[in-house]
Amino acid sequence: MEQKGYLNKNDSKNRLKAITAESRILLVGLTGGIATGKSTIANMLEKMGAHTIDFDLLARRVVETGRPARKAITDYFGEQILQNNGEIDRKMLSQIVFRDSKKREKLENFTYPHIAVEFIDQVYEIASNYPEGIIQAVVPLLLEAGMQDQLHKTVLVYAPREKQIERLINRDGISFEHAVNILHSQMDIDEKTGAADFVIYNDKSLEETKTQVNELWDKLKDLQNMKHGTTARR
Repeated sequence: MEQKGYLNKNDSKNRLKAITAESRILLVGLTGGIATGKSTIANMLEKMGAHTIDFDLLARRVVETGRPARKAITDYFGEQILQNNGEIDRKMLSQIVFRDSKKREKLENFTYPHIAVEFIDQVYEIASNYPEGIIQAVVPLLLEAGMQDQLHKTVLVYAPREKQIERLINRDGISFEHAVNILHSQMDIDEKTGAADFVIYNDKSLEETKTQVNELWDKLKDLQNMKHGTTARR
């Protein structure tokens, strides 16, 4: 089943619905604010058996040399965003769109349809090989992009704002002011909690986080079985 061409959000929703209707796949979106620990939670779920689709990796793939999105980006932003090796300077591009919401929207319009194609291809491949699997789509800006209706459930990884700032400063070696500006460019983490089906609070000990993730996995398995009217199996 090839998924080629330009996909808008309605196309994506309909194709994902068709794929998951033919299997016992449960499609879960994992999101959270910057520096909340999404990768940590994703790794835990993967060890429990979840299949992972990382949207950061998809975003890198669609701008590789020869891809249509890459040409659209370089045509619009200019050759100055290319590094000496010909690859897009993602840091420079990020700084450009961070300061200009219209340019950020342009970049999203260039990349989203192609990311959607890659996403659906991967969902189809996983569903074909593991028809009873749970897929976690790790999408940093899932709620900002309004992707909730394309997924069965959403999980938010939460850390309070002060913890995000602390982690950003330590991780990226940036100033307090820069960290605050980055957070201001995203939906407030407390606002996101009300839009998610499940919340993992990742601001205490690793053991406490693991306990929450174990409980989440059990709930996801129960939901999967309820969705298909089967007896719970773990």
